[in-house]
Amino acid sequence: MDTSIARDHFERAYRDGDPLWVIGQPQPAVVELERRGWISGAVLDPGCGEGEHTILLTELGYDVLGVDGSETAVARARRNAAERGVAARFAVADAFGLGSEPRFDTVVDSALLHVFGAEERRAYTRALHAVCGPGAMVHVLALSDTEDAGGPRLSAEQVRDSFGDGWSVESLEPDIYRGIAGEEYAARLDVAADEAVDTAAWLARVRRL
Repeated sequence: MDTSIARDHFERAYRDGDPLWVIGQPQPAVVELERRGWISGAVLDPGCGEGEHTILLTELGYDVLGVDGSETAVARARRNAAERGVAARFAVADAFGLGSEPRFDTVVDSALLHVFGAEERRAYTRALHAVCGPGAMVHVLALSDTEDAGGPRLSAEQVRDSFGDGWSVESLEPDIYRGIAGEEYAARLDVAADEAVDTAAWLARVRRL
């Protein structure tokens, strides 16, 4: 993907209803990361949406901050946390302006990197570099161009190239991303519209040097 999705697209999507990326539960890949011990310390959940991962990790005892540029998404995330009785923390924030104080040990990026064009992907990872301490780990779940399933998609090379100086890509493996099938995609897969489906993704593990 060479151009970024407009910022207001996401606010409109949340205001207008339930976006196709909202599945009401954490992504299986993120659940597995935690199970395998890849999450530690202070955690940042950028592009947190309705808060599924922030809520999960807070429930499990992690110190987590979920941020999103959409005010509606953050309001929904706070409501979801309150309904679950979880004291999860959320903030409306621009992914390119997270500050300059290194304070996070782990970043869980679920489907944010791939919404940016090449120049903004680099700007985003520079912003992450500023708020991650040395040795911090960034986990990226991004839709893969190995499957034509709609939405913005990245090649393995594009994921790697998003991380410049100060980063080391330690792992980049195929995985899956779970979403809701829209009408066009549902017809292509011969499944019911609004059914949860898995599509090809990359799962990258990147260390802050």
